[in-house]
Amino acid sequence: MFTIKHLLLIVVILFTQCISAAQPSVLLAKVYDETKHYDVSKYLVSEKYDGVRAIWTGTQFVTRKGNIINAPGWFTAPLPNVWLDGELWTKREHFSTLSGIVRTKNPNNHDWQTITYKVFDMPDPALPFSARYSNYNELINSLNSPHISAVEQHSFINNEQLTKYFEKITNQGAEGVMLHLASAKHTDGRSNALLKLKPYLDAEAVVIAHLPGKGKYQDMLGALKVKTTQGQVFSIGTGFSDTQRRSPPEIGSTVTYRFHGLTKNGLPRFASFYGSEIVYNIYNFLKVC
Repeated sequence: MFTIKHLLLIVVILFTQCISAAQPSVLLAKVYDETKHYDVSKYLVSEKYDGVRAIWTGTQFVTRKGNIINAPGWFTAPLPNVWLDGELWTKREHFSTLSGIVRTKNPNNHDWQTITYKVFDMPDPALPFSARYSNYNELINSLNSPHISAVEQHSFINNEQLTKYFEKITNQGAEGVMLHLASAKHTDGRSNALLKLKPYLDAEAVVIAHLPGKGKYQDMLGALKVKTTQGQVFSIGTGFSDTQRRSPPEIGSTVTYRFHGLTKNGLPRFASFYGSEIVYNIYNFLKVC
């Protein structure tokens, strides 16, 4: 039986691997805020791909934590001896399967044939992103390799255009969008030069009660009553599998939920259960290592 102990063991192993690796210089995103970043005409905008971040050093793939990604030789053969940044990606809403493929020590050629390397930067500290986009777009297109593609960047003159694009691709299953300041030179670490905009937000709360279900959920969990660190109390009634409704998170445990902004009373809007704290942390750990 697969238990929490097994999950913790996986985390310990992965953590040991992560801290022993040299970390490359990568740009990390902050969250887009319309009240602060209102002039979208200054940014180039692309889809946010829910893949595994992969830096091509010129000789091999590494994660943002510096761990080597064991890709097949045929996959990396077309890549040039330059520094590239991107995502290994299969399709929308497919991260779990993709992660399993990418993190296998001995790569499976058949599985890797489903993966595309989506290049979104060609880091150069001397050049603004607009020039880097032109450079990586030209380079990747010249490779003429179907499993290596350049992420397309879009320009919008106002938030109305950005919102239209955002709603179009998220309705199709995209994770969100990235906004990269066109004039920004490449830097290391989290920066306002790169912003992420997703259709939901994540947060944590403590379970304080189990509310009974009705109808088809009779004798099962109907909703979790939770409390945030700010003292807000509300219910989460969606996002559960039948198994989770039969065996819900314990009272006193921390859960993660997703929501779409706040109501006029300051409570999470359309809160939906996402997972227990341990599962959520493992998911995020896998994405960054």
